[in-house]
Amino acid sequence: MASTESAKKAVRPLTTAEGFVLGGMAACVAVTFSNIPDVAKTRMQLQGELAKDGGVRVYRNVFDVFAKTWRNEGLKGIQRGLGPAYIYQILLNGSRLGFYDPFRMGLNQLFGYSSTDQIPATSLAAGAASGMVGAILGNPLFLIKARMQAYSPALPVGHQHFYKHSWDALSTIWRAEGMRGLVRGVDAAVLRTSMGSSVQLPTYNWTKNQIISRGLLPGDSVWTFLVSSSVSGVCVLIAMQPADTALTRMYNQPTKVMPDGRHVGLLYKNPIDCLWKTLKAEGPFGWYKGSTAHFLRIAPHTILTLTANDIIIGLYRRVFFGLPDDD
Repeated sequence: MASTESAKKAVRPLTTAEGFVLGGMAACVAVTFSNIPDVAKTRMQLQGELAKDGGVRVYRNVFDVFAKTWRNEGLKGIQRGLGPAYIYQILLNGSRLGFYDPFRMGLNQLFGYSSTDQIPATSLAAGAASGMVGAILGNPLFLIKARMQAYSPALPVGHQHFYKHSWDALSTIWRAEGMRGLVRGVDAAVLRTSMGSSVQLPTYNWTKNQIISRGLLPGDSVWTFLVSSSVSGVCVLIAMQPADTALTRMYNQPTKVMPDGRHVGLLYKNPIDCLWKTLKAEGPFGWYKGSTAHFLRIAPHTILTLTANDIIIGLYRRVFFGLPDDD
C-alpha cells in the first residue's frame, strides 16, 4: 500500500506553483549563457534604425559585436542587463512553463477532450496564453533589460539610456513617467511572446512524444530533451523574429512629453507601426536584423531552458517523492 501511495504522488502532475518555480529556475540557468548573444542581438537590431541606406555600421556582424564589446567594455559589457534578465526569466518562463499545462487541460475539457490529449489547437492557444501572462508580468524587467543591453559608452547604437543598476532604472522611469513608463511596449511584448510561446511547448512536446512513441530514445534521456528542445528553438525563432525586432525598437525609442504630461514615443506608435516603418525604410530584411545573434540566443536558450526544466522536475520528484519521473 505504501508503495502504491508513493507512486501516485510521484506521477501526479505538478501544481501551477511548482511549475512556475521550477520553470523559472530552469530559465535562470539558460539566461546565464544566452544573455551574451542577447546583448549582441539588441545592438544589431538598433543599428541603422530607419536608415534607408543602412546608416553607419558600427558592427559588421554578431561576432564583431562580441569582439568589440569585450574589447571596450569587458565582461560587464557582454553581460549587460543580466540582473533584470534573471527576474524577467522567472516571471516569463515561470508563467510559460507553469501555466501551460493548466491552460491546455482546461481548454481540452472545455471542448470535450481528455485533459491528457495533445490537441494542436488547444496546445497552441495554451502556449500563447501562458506566454501573454508572462509577457505582461515581466514587461518592466524586459524594458530595462533591453535598454541596459543597448547602452554602450564606447560604441553606441540607437537611443542611449544610462542606468546604474536595475533599481535605478525602475525608479528613474517611475519618477519620469509613472506606471505608463513601466508598461511601455507591453503590446509589442505580448505580440512577441505569444507568437513564440504558441509554438515553443507544443513543438517541444510533440517532438518528444514522437521520439518516445517510436522507440528512438527513452523518455528520461537527456538526448530526448536536447533533440526536442532543438526543434522547438528553431520554430520559436522563425515565429518570433519580426516581433522581437519591433519590441527592441519600441522599448529603446526616445520619448517626448505631451501637454497633458504623457510620454509618447518619437518614432513608433505601436508594434505594427514599427514593423511598417521598418519595412518601408529598411526593407523586409530590416525585420530580421540580428537574426544570427537571435538564433545564437534563442536556440541555446530554448534548449537549455526546456532541458533544464525536465531535469529539474525529475530531480524534484526524486528528492521529494523518492521515485523517478513518470516519463
